[in-house]
Amino acid sequence: MRTIHLRCYEELNEFLPIEKRKVQFTHTIPVQTSVKDLIESFNIPHTQVQMIMVNGEQKDFSYIVHHNDRISVYPFFHNFDVHSLSKIYHPIPEAIRFIVDQHLGKLARYLRMLGIDTAYNKNLSGHEFVEKANHENRILITKDHSILKRNELKFGYFVYADDLDSQLEELVLQFKMKEHILLFSRCLECNSILHPVEKAQIEHRLPKKVREGHDTFTMCEPCDKIYWKGMHYQRMKQKIENILKIN
Repeated sequence: MRTIHLRCYEELNEFLPIEKRKVQFTHTIPVQTSVKDLIESFNIPHTQVQMIMVNGEQKDFSYIVHHNDRISVYPFFHNFDVHSLSKIYHPIPEAIRFIVDQHLGKLARYLRMLGIDTAYNKNLSGHEFVEKANHENRILITKDHSILKRNELKFGYFVYADDLDSQLEELVLQFKMKEHILLFSRCLECNSILHPVEKAQIEHRLPKKVREGHDTFTMCEPCDKIYWKGMHYQRMKQKIENILKIN
């Protein structure tokens, strides 16, 4: 039997029972285990951990826990970069591409508004989400912590925020997405790249007010949807710009 003393910091506490949040607590381990398995035994996905300190020294996930270890577990640091200092490495694909689970459909649309390649299919099972994420080298975005503990998953992230604006802000910070943003370049319905289309080609399909008030249009070829910069566009543009005014 091994007795350890564990403390989790900041948002990692959301995964813990109330009595274990923001305090150091004692836990007994019946068998030899790695610090990664220890952390995940408390429902904390390893994808959310950026630094582990054991008795004042940094360790990676492979560290084998010893009797009387004092372990501190930290989430990602958004206000300063510790990637070069941390012993924990989280691989990400070369291109920022997401797949979001069935509970985050609105977030998928917002990410597409930013021009971020985002797959979404509410009918996929957990196994199918992981399989598609791996096959297409996508980062799986979810609020289901259990799916992130699957060993076969290459890239994953648990989004902490509950409201849509905060979720988007969180992902922009986490994945340093500002430089990848190309507003309204993707179809909100199917994720395809939009292409400019001559007004004359689609004029017969436009409402009278749109024909009279707009001259610039884009089109999604796969789903045959036409986009123009109407009031909805202006509202969403302002909303997204406000979200992106973050440190």
